[in-house]
Amino acid sequence: MIALLTRDLRLAVRAGGGFGLGLAFFLIVVVLVPFGVGPETALLGTIAPGILWLGALLACLLSLDRIFALDWEDGSLDLLATAPLPMEAVVSVKALAHWLTTGLPLVLATPLFALLLSLPGAGYGPLVLSLLLGTPALSVIGTFGAALTVGIKRGGLLLSLLVLPLYVPTLIFGAEMARRGAEGLDTTTPLLMLAGISCGTIALLPFASAAVLRVNLR
Repeated sequence: MIALLTRDLRLAVRAGGGFGLGLAFFLIVVVLVPFGVGPETALLGTIAPGILWLGALLACLLSLDRIFALDWEDGSLDLLATAPLPMEAVVSVKALAHWLTTGLPLVLATPLFALLLSLPGAGYGPLVLSLLLGTPALSVIGTFGAALTVGIKRGGLLLSLLVLPLYVPTLIFGAEMARRGAEGLDTTTPLLMLAGISCGTIALLPFASAAVLRVNLR
C-alpha cells in the first residue's frame, strides 16, 4: 500500500494535478472576489468563510478525473484489480493520495488566503479545522465519482455533475462552522456534523467505489 501511495503521489505531481493546480485556482478565486464584490473590508470579512470553502471545493474538483484516468490508460487498473491488495484498499489509497496532493495543501494555504479576504482573527482556527475535517470527505466522494466515470471519454463534465450535489452537505456545514467561528459563536453542531459526514464517507464509500470499479472493468 505504501508503494502504491508513493506511486500515486509522484503521478499526481508529474501530471500537473497536484499541489500547483489546486493552489493556483484557489488563489485566483480569492484574488478575483474583491474585484467582483468591492474592496470593503467588512463585506469581505462577512463572505470570506463561504468564499474560501467554495474555492477549496472547486479546487479539489479540478483533479478528480485524474484519480483513475492514468491507471485506466496504461492498463495498471486491470493489474490492480487482480492484485492481492483488495480493491477497497486501492480506492482508499487513491483517495488518500488525492487528499495529500490537493486537500492538505489547500488547508495549509488557507490562513494566507483568508488574510487576503480580511477574515476576522477569531475565524482562522475554525476555518482551518473545518477544512481539515471536510476535505477528506471531498476526496473520498470525488474518488467515488471518478470510479463511476472511469473509461468514459471526456467524462470530466459528467463527473462534476455527479459529484457536486454530493458535496453540498460538506460545503454547508464547513462554511457554517467557519462563519460561526468568525462571529464568535458556538461551532459544536456544525463541527460534529462535518466530522460525521467525513467519517461516514470514509467508512462506506470505498466499498461502493470498489464495487463500481469491478463492474466497469468487466
